[in-house]
Amino acid sequence: MTITAMRSVSVALLLAALALGTISDRAPSNPVVELGGYRVLAADFHIHSFPLSWASLGPLDTVEQAKREGLDVIAMTPHNLLWVGQLGRRYSQITGGPLVISGEEIVSPEYHLLAIGISHTVAWHESVGSAIDAIHAQGGIAIAAHPIKAFWPAYDADSVRKLDGTEVLHPLAYQNGPGYSELQEFYERSNAAAIGDSDFHGVLHMGLCRTLVFVREAAESGVLEAIRARRTVVIDRDGKAYGDPQLIAVVRASPECQRLLESPAIQSAAKPLARWSRILGMLGLLGTLLFGLAPPRAEGSRASR
Repeated sequence: MTITAMRSVSVALLLAALALGTISDRAPSNPVVELGGYRVLAADFHIHSFPLSWASLGPLDTVEQAKREGLDVIAMTPHNLLWVGQLGRRYSQITGGPLVISGEEIVSPEYHLLAIGISHTVAWHESVGSAIDAIHAQGGIAIAAHPIKAFWPAYDADSVRKLDGTEVLHPLAYQNGPGYSELQEFYERSNAAAIGDSDFHGVLHMGLCRTLVFVREAAESGVLEAIRARRTVVIDRDGKAYGDPQLIAVVRASPECQRLLESPAIQSAAKPLARWSRILGMLGLLGTLLFGLAPPRAEGSRASR
């Protein structure tokens, strides 16, 4: 087979991979789950987009990815700024995407703190207690972001008491080391809502760690109210649950809630079409590297020798 023919085969493989990947990667439609007078929403409150947040997806792509992950609510929390989340929220409103709450991750040398539902940035050089007060003054909620032991000295008893939520489940749970147990210990010290977040930067799956929120109204105000009232449930991959005990029992008994806890994108990646998309894509890429970069042999070169 000639090099030209091999190039054509490589292009065909790449196109087939693209087609199969597109077919297998369809945004799911979450069921409307209503239990005990509440609407149950799947949420991830710690999501980063570029620029200035060390992330691989822009704000518009972030909203589209949230759809693929079956998330009803996301909070876009760039480092120490707000406009990225505000842009994502507007785009989602126009395109009918998930509920997007704008916020920021306040990144300080002493602590990291999620400020959700605010309209003005909060100074990163303030104490954590002052930052929480500033968030509450804007009607927002304060969530301790991955409160590992290194951040504990920043939190006195009063600031822990004022927290609305704390991340008890985070990708740290799937790494070797003490990080997960430190999150659990900090959560047990607080009276805050249990929060599961992916701290998404574009590498792992958005919604890998997620929170089920029991809201009276499927709107930003309803989500913030539910967190303040501690109506959240978080369940890790080993089945350990955090949150309101009565709501945990409801979640365990509900197949619909179990579906909300699952990542459709992870499930889709294991399906045959998605596997063939990856296989054909790798073969097409390999062929392009081998034959697409090879210089064409001049016709008649052998005869001229």
